[in-house]
Amino acid sequence: MDYNTLNFTIFCISNVARALGIGQRETYHLLHRAGIIDGYIVPCYDTLHTFSREYVVDDLIDLMKKKGALA
Repeated sequence: MDYNTLNFTIFCISNVARALGIGQRETYHLLHRAGIIDGYIVPCYDTLHTFSREYVVDDLIDLMKKKGALA
């Protein structure tokens, strides 16, 4: 993972945590266990980083729900 991808992953974790009202550590674990970091955020970085913060956060929360990481 290069610097830009790592920075974007941290950006995603921070903003999803803020939107859900939970800690960043918990958000990281939820995303990681659901396979969203290695299976979606990192491989799709080139496309995802071009979208707005709101779009990315909503997209990730929807994916977390689909994967059962959120009720």
